[in-house]
Amino acid sequence: MIPAVLTLLVGLNPLVTGNVIWKRVSAVHVFFCVVWAASLAYHLMLQAQWNVLQEEEGRELFGLVIIATWMSLCHSSSKNPVGGRIQLVVATVIALFPFTAWLYIYINKEMRSSWPTHCKTVI
Repeated sequence: MIPAVLTLLVGLNPLVTGNVIWKRVSAVHVFFCVVWAASLAYHLMLQAQWNVLQEEEGRELFGLVIIATWMSLCHSSSKNPVGGRIQLVVATVIALFPFTAWLYIYINKEMRSSWPTHCKTVI
């Protein structure tokens, strides 16, 4: 909910990223996301799970990386509210990644074979 509120504030007023309170809340949230993502990555490495999209922890790891990257983009936009080409490309990739990952998993028959029954009958 924290990144959603922070992003909503940016959507309503892009200059809010220059606010000290917004910057601190954003920085603390990104820090906790990175720490939690590192712990999940360590947990997955200990279990030698290399197909991380099959594991709940792997999907959560990708979600945390997306949130941390998105909030970092918003945090750095206070210097240049319009943004550069690189920021635009990164934002587009981040926004499209969940859809492309879902499409890859849905098309890949090997991955679908290990799904639980309730996941196979959803679509």
